[in-house]
Amino acid sequence: MALKKRKKQGVEINSSSMADIAFLLLIFFLVTTTVDTDKGLSLVLPEKGEITEVKKDNIKNLLINANGQILLDEQPVTIGQVRERARAMMQANPFVIFSVKTDAQTKYDIYIDVIDQLKQANATRISIAEPEY
Repeated sequence: MALKKRKKQGVEINSSSMADIAFLLLIFFLVTTTVDTDKGLSLVLPEKGEITEVKKDNIKNLLINANGQILLDEQPVTIGQVRERARAMMQANPFVIFSVKTDAQTKYDIYIDVIDQLKQANATRISIAEPEY
């Protein structure tokens, strides 16, 4: 007698609730995940139109050209020297204001490094001048 081969029945997985599970997992991870935000430079800007008279002796110019060369009070310095010179200037005159001015072609990294050096020197009075085009 010949035996008949039985066909295997296909097994089906009920996928009607898969979308619900995926949606719940998505919501769970969105709610529990924290996103790191860059803090950037913390500068307090004056109100618009506010004008304050400043003595010329209190202003120290910090110029950065397109090649990344830095002049602090008309003396060439490196990025590493900015902090030490700024500290010395603040000890000599506690009311010193650092006016940072760049060229339009100055690399942003150099500009940020100079601002960071001033912040590390505990400079609280930093003026950012508009670059010339």
